[in-house]
Amino acid sequence: MKNPKKTEIRVNHNLFSLMLSSLIVLFSCEQSGSEEKGGWKPLFNEKDLTGWKTVMGAAEFEIEDGMIVGYAKANTPNTFLVTEEEYSDFILELDLKIEDLSSNSGVMVRGQYDADARDGSGLVFGYQIEADPTERAWSGGLYDEARRGWLYPLDLNPEAKSAFKMNEWNTYRIEAIGNEIKTWINGKEVSYVLDDMDSKGHIGLQVHSINNAADEGNKTYFRNIRVKTENLDPKPFKGDVFVVSTLKNKLADLEKEKGWRLLFNGENSDGWKAAYKEEFPSDGWVVNDGILTIKASDGSESMTYGDIVTEEKFSAFDLAFDFKFTEGANSGVKYFVTLGENNVGSAIGLEYQILDDKNHPDAKMGRDGNRTLASLYDLITADKNPRFVKGPGEWNKGRLVVKPDNTVTHYLNGVKVLEYKRGSEEFREKVAQSKYKIWENFGEAEEGHILLQDHGDEVHFKNIKIKTLK
Repeated sequence: MKNPKKTEIRVNHNLFSLMLSSLIVLFSCEQSGSEEKGGWKPLFNEKDLTGWKTVMGAAEFEIEDGMIVGYAKANTPNTFLVTEEEYSDFILELDLKIEDLSSNSGVMVRGQYDADARDGSGLVFGYQIEADPTERAWSGGLYDEARRGWLYPLDLNPEAKSAFKMNEWNTYRIEAIGNEIKTWINGKEVSYVLDDMDSKGHIGLQVHSINNAADEGNKTYFRNIRVKTENLDPKPFKGDVFVVSTLKNKLADLEKEKGWRLLFNGENSDGWKAAYKEEFPSDGWVVNDGILTIKASDGSESMTYGDIVTEEKFSAFDLAFDFKFTEGANSGVKYFVTLGENNVGSAIGLEYQILDDKNHPDAKMGRDGNRTLASLYDLITADKNPRFVKGPGEWNKGRLVVKPDNTVTHYLNGVKVLEYKRGSEEFREKVAQSKYKIWENFGEAEEGHILLQDHGDEVHFKNIKIKTLK
């Protein structure tokens, strides 16, 4: 005879299981409905790699516990797992985890794939949002894979270097809407770029190439990959994050809100004049197609067409500018120019050097290379990595920041190359050893003009923008 209590328990247990299953299905439907309603779509079904394909290298991607796991493989190119579908404007969110310092990774957005490149081995190139576990800590920065290199190194936003956590899940949010690409890691604002090179492409996950066989098999993890392509609701940046733009003389709304303005409007010479004069030079300086150009003459220092300076004077400021030089060219951006010295040649001021280091003799003059590109001319040598230097005919990005406490920083292509303090004992010692020792209190004026130099060579400028610091 069956025990009625056991039967009752079994029935109740079965009923409970049925109810629980129903609740799970209902909850899943509600979640799915909510996701559909919110416009989010999963890019990964947590079971297999449907909708994805592996290209370029030989590293492997596998599914483990609802995650995509990439395994590092030695002596093979970067490997990418890319969507078969291409995306234009979208918001992408995903979680990423790195377990070893060798496991550099990243997320391709609007990535390009040329299957015929490299003798049919294929090539992935384009925008990549970095996952950098090294001490450099540039995670969330924007790298242009296999093309232009770094567009947004995190020297431009050092506070964001702490956002990425090693051996932990990191939530990435990436917005690619119109010409704007913005990134967040774990809710922290990281990078902001205006660029119009690619408007559409693949989304991809990277396992970086490694050369050390001992690092083979290290894992990079991806999960919760979802995308939104319609009814996009961009998330505004609230912090004072530096914006990189490759467009001509265009400010992002964030920059306008934070006090940035153009010093060169791309249309005419408004706001500029010849040094020591009240009018803009009648010859030599040309505005065309959004670019301000000083024409080549005889290579002399400000003796043909002359320097130009801002009509305004500045004290503490953040100045950014794009420049392109011709082979063997020499020029500079000077600051704290007072125009009070009445000297012959270029007006006196602190100078961010613009120079073709390989082809101009000035690079070998001065002391320890302090007349090279991005250096504080004749005073402090820029500490440059060659991979961040663009040569003749390519656009470089200069930036110099003067804080209210007189700390000055030079950047080249987003990377910090030197820092000093105006008026410090160390600064004055360097002045005493330089060509500027004849000028009393050189470089210590409370305010001054910004100057673009005519050194007799053809040089181009655009995207000259400034923000007053308080």
